Amino acid sequence: MQVSIETTSGLERRLTVNLPAETVDKEVDKRLQQAAKTVRMNGFRKGKVPLKVVRQRYGTGVRQEVLGEVMSRSFYEAVQKEDVKPAGQPSIEVVKSEPGENLEYVASFEVYPEVELQDLSGISIERPVAEVTDKDVDNMIEVLRKQQAGWKETKRKAQKGDRVTIDFVGRKGGEEFEGGSAEGQQLELGSGQMVPGFEDGILGMKPGEEKDIEVTFPEDYQSEELRGAEVTFNIKVTASEKPELPALDEEFFKAYGVEEGGEEKFREEVFNNMERELKNAAQNKVKTQVMDQLFEKHQVELPASLVAGEVKTLRGQMVQQFGGQIKEEDAENMLPDAMFEDQAKRRVVLGLVVGEIVKENKLSVDADRVKAKVEELASTYQQPQEVVEYYYSNRELLSGVESVVLEDQVVDFVLDAAKVEEVQSSYDDVIKPQQQG
Repeated sequence: MQVSIETTSGLERRLTVNLPAETVDKEVDKRLQQAAKTVRMNGFRKGKVPLKVVRQRYGTGVRQEVLGEVMSRSFYEAVQKEDVKPAGQPSIEVVKSEPGENLEYVASFEVYPEVELQDLSGISIERPVAEVTDKDVDNMIEVLRKQQAGWKETKRKAQKGDRVTIDFVGRKGGEEFEGGSAEGQQLELGSGQMVPGFEDGILGMKPGEEKDIEVTFPEDYQSEELRGAEVTFNIKVTASEKPELPALDEEFFKAYGVEEGGEEKFREEVFNNMERELKNAAQNKVKTQVMDQLFEKHQVELPASLVAGEVKTLRGQMVQQFGGQIKEEDAENMLPDAMFEDQAKRRVVLGLVVGEIVKENKLSVDADRVKAKVEELASTYQQPQEVVEYYYSNRELLSGVESVVLEDQVVDFVLDAAKVEEVQSSYDDVIKPQQQG
């Protein structure tokens, strides 16, 4: 096998491979001879079809199959020989492939870039430190009660948190506009479901009351006709309900999996769940800071094929959020590449940098941490041991956990070199969603 390689531009490489004719021809002959023993054709007994006839009928297809296998195998042998690491699949152009002549093809592909790790001691991290207080538990229990709340009819003035049933008509310049009217619509006040000012205008109204309110639509409203428009809504409240919170009793506790132990056991379960959530949120905030700064510190030339792969993955994830009902060809039109390119580039850079940290510092997956992570995931299920066993019997699931653990080990490695300052925080501040850099 003769191999030559050239750099066409940046990370792009052009690999020319030349293979002796017999590499392909011998394998084609071997497969045709095997086929002749079993093939059935009219006018011939099984196994008695002449090789010449078999070649005429099947030779082209068999040769194409062999060519594909030989080029695939020889390509990876060639890149190993040349000590290059392809990023993504090659584009292969066949130059010569006729029977009796050497096989020659050209493979164009990108290689992984060289990643030069920067000084990690310049990274500064704020580690949030918080604890779950009795007040936090009380607040969480109130949230859970509201989730299970019922509704009770009331005649008092509508308050924030009440649910009202309304009829309304919207007019712009004295004329009704499309989508601006409804009858019997239920609305929870304070939900932010309607345009700013609409729900505030209903506060204090009683069932049977009717009034006009003035609102201004946001400048970025989805309907171009209504952007920044001043409109009048005539609103009539036909019914009003206030939330009725459930009692802290056995029935309520059972709804959250606490069969016995009463309120004390329920509070303990809530506390434990909040502590787990707090720990994970704090770790995620630190991890996000680490990844943000690794991304900012490393300028890496990116293989277009890797970015394209990440774009495809991100698009697929968004399609799944839509219930997976969008066809792939439609998804590409509805969700163009530009929507995902920045995030895809970030993910590729971080993947390369994290991989280089692992390689350069000879990090390997800590089996004890994997076990602890699996047990933590399983602890939220009723039969945790069965979940643990399932993870360890499913290689794909376990690999996913191992990847997360190895990434966590990289974060710890960076933190050992970085400047870390502990910042006292509250439970609410730590679990509050953060903006990704």
